[in-house]
Amino acid sequence: MSEILSQSEIDDLFKALTSGEIDVEEIKEDRKKQIIKPYDFTRPSKFSKEQLRTLEIICENYARLISTYLSGYLRNLVPVEVINAEAITYSEFTNSLSNPVILSIIDFSPLSGSVILELSPNMGYAIIDRVLGGSGSSMSRIREFTEIERIILEKMFAQFANLLIEPWENVVELSPMLEKIETNSQVAQIISPNEMVALITFNIKLGNVEGMLNLCIPHIVIEPIMDKLNTRFWFAQNERVHNHEYEKNIEHMIQYTKMPIKAVLGKTHITVQEFLELQTQDIISLDKDIESDIDLYVGQLLKFKGQVGTYKNKSAVKITEVIKREDD
Repeated sequence: MSEILSQSEIDDLFKALTSGEIDVEEIKEDRKKQIIKPYDFTRPSKFSKEQLRTLEIICENYARLISTYLSGYLRNLVPVEVINAEAITYSEFTNSLSNPVILSIIDFSPLSGSVILELSPNMGYAIIDRVLGGSGSSMSRIREFTEIERIILEKMFAQFANLLIEPWENVVELSPMLEKIETNSQVAQIISPNEMVALITFNIKLGNVEGMLNLCIPHIVIEPIMDKLNTRFWFAQNERVHNHEYEKNIEHMIQYTKMPIKAVLGKTHITVQEFLELQTQDIISLDKDIESDIDLYVGQLLKFKGQVGTYKNKSAVKITEVIKREDD
């Protein structure tokens, strides 16, 4: 129905009111009824859809950085992509973990608290196999990680922590640092089980092996910056950063652009006949004497005045005046 009623619709409405088909009091009562929405106190909604979408955008940039790093580190193409972002309780995240597990606890300074990066064991085995000279195949039997394998994983996750800086720079200036690696899921109780977390899931592919990488971000950690986790703010900040970088690149290129500069010693006019009769040792008189300043042109623009001389046995011009223009 359109917002403005036609005359026939108005007539039908009056007829319905007169005949009693429509009860005005009943309509008023319906409007007074309050709409009650169920709320689960054990699962409070602390992340809006827009905030989850913003986290997903940030992590898409993070996924590209991880893909670039792993492709170079493993000398093999390693695609990484975000497949999901959801809000769950921390207990739901920990209950889904199996042993052994690869958990890296990363300090999210200057924010108070830590985040968790969890890598599926089959992908961890494949990466270790590739680093140690293998083809990057996974293991058929799950076992505990050796000390050497833990050191390899720590080096990799330390780099993963550093890669968090760039994707988050439009929201907060992070100084993340890898605290420790855990292979037992029962040890990683960094917050209360009922706390809400944002879980961003990545898919990683190395050869024929596919695995998951989960980034667990507790709400209590990023609560001080939650108002910045909206797409409007993020894109505005991103645009300002890109514009600033663009201006710096343009300025850098301009500074190293080569420009023609010519020093005009003087000018004169001769006839075509005199020009044709010029011989070696002939002298042409100019309109300036040896003590006068000469003109220096940048391209076709007169920019400086100067004096002719020598510097380190080479002809040179010393600038004595800068020509100012109204449009400079």
